[in-house]
Amino acid sequence: MVRRPSYAIDDSQILEGKSFAVLAYLSIFCIIPLIFKKDNPFVLQHSKQGLVIFLGQVATLILSILLGPWIFRLGVFVLGVVAFLGIIAVLQGRMIRFPVISSLADKITM
Repeated sequence: MVRRPSYAIDDSQILEGKSFAVLAYLSIFCIIPLIFKKDNPFVLQHSKQGLVIFLGQVATLILSILLGPWIFRLGVFVLGVVAFLGIIAVLQGRMIRFPVISSLADKITM
């Protein structure tokens, strides 16, 4: 059973939070919306997903030290595509759920 967010997001929250939600998918900058816009549910959901992607990038860097540079290239490419899809969704003003990332992001409490 997939747990969905239980809040309603209106158009004013989307318009107000688009710029911060885009920051959420830009690596370490995911922390900025988590600090300044955690009261906006649109930004918060994208920021949590951006945080999971960033932690995945850090894990990829650590694994590349152990397993070799090919894992870094593969991980950065895959996570970069996911982040790009997230930015496209933000610019369209919609929520997007990534298979593993969203379930991990839903477990983050703020």
